Amino acid sequence: MTSARPALTPLAAELPATVPFVGPEAQERSRGRPFRARIGANESGFGPSPKAVAAMQAAATDVWKYGDPENHDLKAALAAHLGVGAGNIAVGGGIDGLLGLIVRLYVEKGQPVVTSLGGYPTFNYHVAGYGGRLVTVPYVDDREDLDGLVAAARRENPPLLYLANPDNPMGTWWEADEISRLIEALPETTMLVLDEAYGETAPASAIPPLDVARPNVLRMRTFSKAYGLAGMRCGYAVGESAAIRAFDKVRDHFGMCRMTQAAALAALADGDHLRKVLDEVAASRARIAEIVGESGLSALPSATNFVAVDCGGDGALALRVLQALIERDIFVRKPAAPRLDRCIRISAGPAAEMDALAEAFPLALAAAKAAA
Repeated sequence: MTSARPALTPLAAELPATVPFVGPEAQERSRGRPFRARIGANESGFGPSPKAVAAMQAAATDVWKYGDPENHDLKAALAAHLGVGAGNIAVGGGIDGLLGLIVRLYVEKGQPVVTSLGGYPTFNYHVAGYGGRLVTVPYVDDREDLDGLVAAARRENPPLLYLANPDNPMGTWWEADEISRLIEALPETTMLVLDEAYGETAPASAIPPLDVARPNVLRMRTFSKAYGLAGMRCGYAVGESAAIRAFDKVRDHFGMCRMTQAAALAALADGDHLRKVLDEVAASRARIAEIVGESGLSALPSATNFVAVDCGGDGALALRVLQALIERDIFVRKPAAPRLDRCIRISAGPAAEMDALAEAFPLALAAAKAAA
């Protein structure tokens, strides 16, 4: 048997084989037991619309068919919902999948891409996968630094600038007029990837009006958060028609299965369920703040379906708190960037999971402090 093997490209050969997030399932396998509270991945434990579940059940017998490669009905429904044309919408496998397509479309090897230091790791993963060079701007007061991002874009003239509003991992946000100011200040040749995954949980004042005439802005939305369909992998981009048509150059045209299309359509139509979930998210955020407040810690104001909790020390202390919670069967996550890493991130969840957090948190914090 020869030792020769097919060669990876030089770029692929130099990349690490990695997963941006270690899933709770992998942790449960290594621990040998399940979590009591799955409140670390910003999923919606409040579940999808019952109408979406019924739609999935009805679609189940038709999964022998490919999904509509044009996503016609879903794009038409989204267009009506948003007040734009169907040609202004591209549907893909969650925002994560669409981010990979955007980087593929715009970034060549060695080109700079501007983002925030500590921002969404999956975007960084895609930039590395296509050979881009990340230019990072530190957060200021737990928010992405809009002026710093603009300055970096003017200095580097990057093909892409990524910004999440509301922000992940801190849950903070900028008002719409500040986002509009950033858009106006960007070079015309820089595409702003504005990630609005948490747009439904944000105050209306944080979301600028849609402007599909501007060729250098792509707005990213998802069914994974407030709509409770993370496992169905459906996101969409909203933008100028020529920018949206470019997705057809590289996308997986059969990437949306029929069940996902049916679920997203039904979820979008069920405004009553969405409003109920948003009320539950708000109540859960308040409960998290109350739980950590009883232990003398503070929760950052949040416009998302999670809360960043300042553990009152450095990143090492926050890591020990996270590990102590995991030992008590509570799945949470934490930021990794300097200063942000003093926090842990706790997703909103149903009352039973909040009760489990309330029981475990003071014990975990005490154990973390004692270990110091």
